[in-house]
Amino acid sequence: MKKILTLALAMTATAASAQALRVGIAYDAGGKFDKSFNQSAYEGTQRAVKNLGVQSKDFEPSDPSQTVQGIRQFANDGFDLTIGVGFANNASISQVAKENPDLFFGLIDDVSAEKNVASLVFQEEQGSYLVGYLAAMNSATGVVGFVGGMDIPLIHKFEAGFAAGAKAANAKVKVIAQYVGTTPDAWNNPGKAKEIAGSMRAKGADIIFAAAGASGNGVIDYIKQTQCIKAANLPSGVKFNSNNFANVKKSAAYTKACAGNTRPMFFIGVDSNQNYLGDFDKNPATMNHGLTSMLKRVDNAVYALIQDVKNNKFKGGERRFGLKDAGVGYAVDQYNKALISSAQVAKVEAVKAKIISGAIKVPTK
Repeated sequence: MKKILTLALAMTATAASAQALRVGIAYDAGGKFDKSFNQSAYEGTQRAVKNLGVQSKDFEPSDPSQTVQGIRQFANDGFDLTIGVGFANNASISQVAKENPDLFFGLIDDVSAEKNVASLVFQEEQGSYLVGYLAAMNSATGVVGFVGGMDIPLIHKFEAGFAAGAKAANAKVKVIAQYVGTTPDAWNNPGKAKEIAGSMRAKGADIIFAAAGASGNGVIDYIKQTQCIKAANLPSGVKFNSNNFANVKKSAAYTKACAGNTRPMFFIGVDSNQNYLGDFDKNPATMNHGLTSMLKRVDNAVYALIQDVKNNKFKGGERRFGLKDAGVGYAVDQYNKALISSAQVAKVEAVKAKIISGAIKVPTK
């Protein structure tokens, strides 16, 4: 009897595991742990594994031509939902979705024409406007930089919002923009992004916003090495206009490297909260070099899609995430709360409310 009961329990467990929702996810260039866009999607699936009891499997192509094979394999194995991360996966997701009309698919950052694909897109320009506003309020030089990854309309939305927000906060601010490249390699070229950051500092930029996937790590690395901008190195026509961080406690390394008439340099993170990457001395009590991060809540969108499938509420077509539904935003945490005053937060929140109400129209290009 005991053996029969054990066997019955084992069979029940097997049946239960067989019924678990299975989710496949194919990542974009830059890899699963890019500390940015892909990683946010990964964290959304992992939250679903923990909270919803789903099973997940992922695929990182070493070459873009392999993507359709990986996505098709998920479909052939009968995965309930397959998600393609990034616009570059549109063709592959759409093709496999058309071949498998009885299965569900998700696409992040682009819109598929297939009815069984949920297309999750974001109003990046809105979140970028807010961090641009913060950048202009805090720039000591009145010059800020934007480093884009691949030169495409999607990233132009980040640039347009950032520039518009910066100019709304300070009409005299100068915004310098440059892109890493025109091919998918632009998402994974931190060396080139680092060079661009150096050229921007030479033009007087003290705050740089990178929307460049894994390439953005090159901007962070540059700021880690230089830490500050010196009055003696400012180009003609650029001078220090403010010193917002004079009273923020500095690290010993900063104090040594940045003595004299200098101002700190900052990066603005993207997609995930990257503020912690600016804690160069591993001490949150000293000045952080991540001013803030433009949050693109890919994790929330992925989790919501998986939840819909689990609850039999899947709906194909476009789903747009903006400030109104917390799809984008900006980050304030233990790392940057000493950098952004409560008065500044109040100003940004007022601007945010105007964007949500439609009183402020944010450009997309």
